Amino acid sequence: MSVEEKTDVWQGTLALMILKTLQALGPLHGYGIARRIEQTSEQRLVVNYGTLYPALLKLEQEGYVSSEWGVSDNHRKAKYYKLTRAGRKQVEKEEREWEKTTSILARFLSPEEQ
Repeated sequence: MSVEEKTDVWQGTLALMILKTLQALGPLHGYGIARRIEQTSEQRLVVNYGTLYPALLKLEQEGYVSSEWGVSDNHRKAKYYKLTRAGRKQVEKEEREWEKTTSILARFLSPEEQ
């Protein structure tokens, strides 16, 4: 897939993708989160580090993730992020909101089915 075919992560969805990634895989460092989001999208999304790390910081400030320093697979110092109890509840809330939003949007995209 060429670079032109990749899409930036949509505004408002990065936090949910981060939370879902941590829910599925457990603690990860930022690079691992970015790679997993890109892998899950089958390389259709590109994660910009200029948006990833501010999103992680915001999630941490909101209490949805916590972080601690550790050592990565390649023996480098890395900050690992993990979901908190509040984060698990937030995932459920955001999933419900996403389903509601996409259901509403689907009505506009397929008006003949109404």
